[in-house]
Amino acid sequence: MTTPAYRDPHLPVEQRVEDLLARMTLEEKAGQLFHTMLSMAPGGGLAEDGPFLRYGTTELVTGRQLTHFNLLGQGDAGAMARWANRMQELAAATRLGIPVTLSTDPRHAFTDNPGASFNSGAFSAWPEPLGLAAIGDAALVERFADTVRREYLAVGFRVALHPQIDLATEPRWSRQSGTFGSGAELSGELVAAYVRGLQGPRLGPRSVAAMVKHFPGGGPQKDGEDPHFPHGKEQVYPGGRREYHLAPFRAAIEAGCSQMMPYYGQPVGTDWEEVGFGFNKDVLTGLLRERLGFDGVICTDWGLLTDAEILGEPAEARAWGVEHLSVAERAAKALDAGTDQFGGEQCPEVIVELVRSGRIPEERIDASVRRLLREKFVLGLFENPYVDPDRAEETVGAAEFTAAGEAAQRRSLTVLTNGGLLPLRGRPDLYVRGMSAEAAAAYGNVVADPADAEVAVLRLRTPYEERPGAFESFFHAGSLAFGEEELEEILRLLDTVPTVVCVNLERPAVLPEIAERAAALVADYGASDAALLDVAFGLARAEGRLPFELPRSMAAVEASRPDVPNDTEDPVFPYGHGIDVP
Repeated sequence: MTTPAYRDPHLPVEQRVEDLLARMTLEEKAGQLFHTMLSMAPGGGLAEDGPFLRYGTTELVTGRQLTHFNLLGQGDAGAMARWANRMQELAAATRLGIPVTLSTDPRHAFTDNPGASFNSGAFSAWPEPLGLAAIGDAALVERFADTVRREYLAVGFRVALHPQIDLATEPRWSRQSGTFGSGAELSGELVAAYVRGLQGPRLGPRSVAAMVKHFPGGGPQKDGEDPHFPHGKEQVYPGGRREYHLAPFRAAIEAGCSQMMPYYGQPVGTDWEEVGFGFNKDVLTGLLRERLGFDGVICTDWGLLTDAEILGEPAEARAWGVEHLSVAERAAKALDAGTDQFGGEQCPEVIVELVRSGRIPEERIDASVRRLLREKFVLGLFENPYVDPDRAEETVGAAEFTAAGEAAQRRSLTVLTNGGLLPLRGRPDLYVRGMSAEAAAAYGNVVADPADAEVAVLRLRTPYEERPGAFESFFHAGSLAFGEEELEEILRLLDTVPTVVCVNLERPAVLPEIAERAAALVADYGASDAALLDVAFGLARAEGRLPFELPRSMAAVEASRPDVPNDTEDPVFPYGHGIDVP
């Protein structure tokens, strides 16, 4: 029996793509246009049900003929590797044996949001991207991304649903911790390094493809709300700074990023059509393809076509501006706009019907399938789809990666004020709140009453408003100011004992009173208690500088323009602020 040309690794990729494409049925082609979620059963088994799953794994691969999946949830490295191999075995048994491409949201920091990022778990723990921006070292970001690449490859992930390079220009927006802050120039430098670390000099068998997001920059959200939800769908540019938000994406394209994810947002008050970016031909074809020259895969953000159930609650499709269209009409509009693939969806029958009805020519489907197949060949998935579970357990969370992440946590810490308290000396009597007493006991004598302490260490998080709904509760939005009762309690401690206050800045906290009365104020973007204490006691050096400004009041935030960086009046600390400890 003659080996099909697409199976011959010695032939040019383009020839292999065309050979495979010619063998595919319309249903098999349609399956390639979907990139959806999967869970993992205990021990690395295939899940046939779960909180985000509409269909079981077997049905998606063998029945609906999907070959692109992102893994939700966590597990140990060996289990992930075994799951990846079982996925590849399932795919190998299909008619054409097209290997699956497995992807993941970020897994190397502290955020745990099922719609955005997972905490590090078995993987090495680094600061959030905001913390990498606070350090501002492109070489470090490339080393970080190379570490991500090596750990992902070990468990079978071949697409990173990151980096996120939106600019943090609206202080209330919930997704800032995943960005490189408000500076376009720095974000451009760091995303180029990130893409090099994930993909190497060019995409190949040892690469993880970078799906850069969220084009054309999701920072300018009206009132800082998030377009995962209907009340946050509007994206606005009152300061006329669209080009500013495009700058990091230009750098990502120049660095060779393989994929691009448009955001959910619906632009309002511009010359673009007022529909979500995944449906927006002005943005995807006119801007991204034609003006910026991007020729990779465009994959929509998750859930643009169909209503769904998320964590047991109904979730409206994020079809902003085209809510009135049917699912088929939405899919057709997205394809007309330039979309190649639908994230979080699993309805290939819609594509089949669009072609059979004559609404979409099969040649249009072929154009997207070519891009998607080409990446599978370039990544070497047809030759080497499997991973070694033992090697995965050795690689993921390896000592060298863990040490590098811990060092980066320390470097990223940003000292905002220091009235001479830092560095701490000896073994003082310590009162701690918001951190582990056990961790603190390695540095001082932990006491239960602040009145008995020489020094207190207080860890805080940026305030947010509680939102209804299981899913929306993970997206911290709204006010950045501490509530009156909480602030009084904090200030009472600061007036009782000299206190090192460390605030986790997942968003820019409003803290003028705390800044004035803390003996020392430090910002973190994902750092362990030990990292903070090492810096406080002079055992490590904090190098961070603020990746966005810290506003003085919510009134200043509300008066600022969402698309303009660092636009609040009289900030407590400006962009780039940070001091060195002697």
